[in-house]
Amino acid sequence: MIQIDDKLISEDIFSEEFVCNLTKCKGACCVEGDVGAPLDKDELEILDRIFDKIKPYLTQEGIKALEEQGTWTTDPQDGMYVTPMVEDRECAYVTFDEKGITKCGIEKAYEDGAVDWQKPISCHLYPIRITEYSTFTALNYHEWKVCSDACALGKELQVPVYKFLKTPLTRKYGEEFYGVLSEAAEEWKKAYGS
Repeated sequence: MIQIDDKLISEDIFSEEFVCNLTKCKGACCVEGDVGAPLDKDELEILDRIFDKIKPYLTQEGIKALEEQGTWTTDPQDGMYVTPMVEDRECAYVTFDEKGITKCGIEKAYEDGAVDWQKPISCHLYPIRITEYSTFTALNYHEWKVCSDACALGKELQVPVYKFLKTPLTRKYGEEFYGVLSEAAEEWKKAYGS
């Protein structure tokens, strides 16, 4: 683990390689799993506030799920905040393009300028998962079989996780943090990289 301020960062974020390959996986991370995407507490109010603006970007099934369950819900296992799901399948905020590839309805609304919030940070940061503890924050690499094509493409292109996630890491923690993280990655690579 590498420590930057109150954050403990898994070295896997430096050593593992990853680039989303939507043409292969079709966005399976938005469909697979037992619960919706993790949400930060401050994101709950945002979802409530933007719901009417993102509705035109969502599927009828997604809108129905959100109207019945609310714009966010909790994981029955651990009580964490998560996005609702459509009949225990895809995230309620998901849309599908003509090729069957998932897209985030929130992100589509953001790209069109309808809302000023891109999407839940947990989605933007994947495959990094953040765990908040009382005295520190842990950033860990999450390995999931549905992302094997992303791992293969990352290896082919030689893109470490932290570089692939520059934009969301900067969104979450700022440019200064990302600069320090990049320096730590270079030092790590000199000491332990191949």
